[in-house]
Amino acid sequence: MLQANQLTKSYGNTIALKELSFSVAPGEIFCLLGQNGAGKTTTINLFLGLLSPTSGDALIKGVPVTKNSKILREIAYIPEIVQLYGNLSALENLDFFSRLAGFVYSKKDLDQFLYKANLQEEAFEKKLSTYSKGMRQKVGIAIALSKNASYILMDEPTSGLDPKASVEFANTCKVLSQNGVGILMATHDIFNAVNIGSRIGIMKEGTLIHTAETDNITAQELQDLYIKTI
Repeated sequence: MLQANQLTKSYGNTIALKELSFSVAPGEIFCLLGQNGAGKTTTINLFLGLLSPTSGDALIKGVPVTKNSKILREIAYIPEIVQLYGNLSALENLDFFSRLAGFVYSKKDLDQFLYKANLQEEAFEKKLSTYSKGMRQKVGIAIALSKNASYILMDEPTSGLDPKASVEFANTCKVLSQNGVGILMATHDIFNAVNIGSRIGIMKEGTLIHTAETDNITAQELQDLYIKTI
């Protein structure tokens, strides 16, 4: 389980997160909504070990990130803008980054990761510099799959995607969920949060104000609740 336990982060007198607590179970997609500065990205950075908490813990499978960095092998990260090598193909990028993580795969295996990420086969050997943002996202997902991650952390993954790419991304996330991969997603996109997520949290000023199961709330109801909260 991915778990925030009374997670607090301060910068001098500025509190970025205040006693944040939640958990993400295997196969669950938990979407964090909130304005810029609400603490979403800070939360993700604490789980990635890029920041240290002032108090509390970011735990992966019960292990605090600050106590054992090896537990970070259990997670993968997809940022808003996936940083890949534009002069390399999807296969070459995937091979390079999976080797960095300690995995060596055959071309057949690499192809399968790209298929699972829903990248069209004709793009496998094209340079990333020719890709749309949605296609680059798919390569990022394939890299996460190649790392055999139990959890994937995503920061504004649907930002800038066209409607078709957003639908494809949502479908890929649902397949990951069905295969037991847990997802923690920071987003501004209310519609996609309802469509993709299994549970939603609304953050304000570093605090988790509301949580809701997506089966029990519509996009309009979530939007109304979000507007009232912020």
